[in-house]
Amino acid sequence: MTQATSDTPRSEDRSGFDWESRFLSDDAPWERQGVHPAAQDWVRNGEIKPGQAILTPGCGRSQEPAFLASRGFDVTATDIAPTAIAWQKARFQTLGVMAEAIETDALAWRPETGFDALYEQTFLCAIHPKRRQDYEAMAHASLKSGGKLLALFMQKAELGGPPYGCGLDAMRELFADTRWVWPDGEARPYPHPGLNAKAELAMVLIRR
Repeated sequence: MTQATSDTPRSEDRSGFDWESRFLSDDAPWERQGVHPAAQDWVRNGEIKPGQAILTPGCGRSQEPAFLASRGFDVTATDIAPTAIAWQKARFQTLGVMAEAIETDALAWRPETGFDALYEQTFLCAIHPKRRQDYEAMAHASLKSGGKLLALFMQKAELGGPPYGCGLDAMRELFADTRWVWPDGEARPYPHPGLNAKAELAMVLIRR
């Protein structure tokens, strides 16, 4: 299977996105309008277990934080956009679940204690490739040893972004095996209905 490797921005690069304005104008085609099936599968098959602490960085208005909290996980969601964090807090209250939503630079924020898992979906592909090392550093610092990076790597042939393609060759270089344990076997693709069915490859990496 050929993987997308287009990680170099071009003239159509849109890295200067004002994410807050996008949420305010309700212009967010990356939103699934439902819980990601990969998140449901990971809960269903016991990849993550109730009671564990899970970080969802760059959460936006995703439904996974509330879903995971409703299944008994200790959830912390971070995002730089005030509207996204307000939306998460309102959803937690509406659904009657306990979770924390923090307005902050998700790449710079660090927890006092490590998480059991980090759920990654449409955050890594939203940031400019030159900031990917910042993402890897955040993920490694946020997870305890043995913690899981629940990754959904966006596959995209076109150059530029966001979203930026997260080809597996580039991801293996970013999440080096000196710091992460990669799984055996093929990644499972999940088509994204809001992004012309572009595939997200589901993989679980273990922090060393």
